[in-house]
Amino acid sequence: MSKASPTPIEAFLAPLTDLARHYPEIEGLVFWVTAEGWSATPSEALESEEIAFYAEGLLIDGFRMHWSLLALPESPDLPDHIRLQFWQEGAPPPGTASGWVLLQSGRWPAD
Repeated sequence: MSKASPTPIEAFLAPLTDLARHYPEIEGLVFWVTAEGWSATPSEALESEEIAFYAEGLLIDGFRMHWSLLALPESPDLPDHIRLQFWQEGAPPPGTASGWVLLQSGRWPAD
């Protein structure tokens, strides 16, 4: 029996699933855009195994998403957390937050 091809959303989320397996202690910090702009503080923190599941539901519902794997400048090879940014309309989030090193990222839908 052949394995079904992943859906586009599953393919997009595959790197997050892989990161959660490789770094089981990593958190996903969720940020939302508000009428005033992007929130400076996360609305919630997700455990590694929750990250892809949480994001998948929102993507299916039509939300847009940008994720970033970030590290601290003093340990640029050690991932600190995954930043998950969600919005429905308007401009995507700004670039990498000040004080962080970007290791990987992805955006749905791709621009």
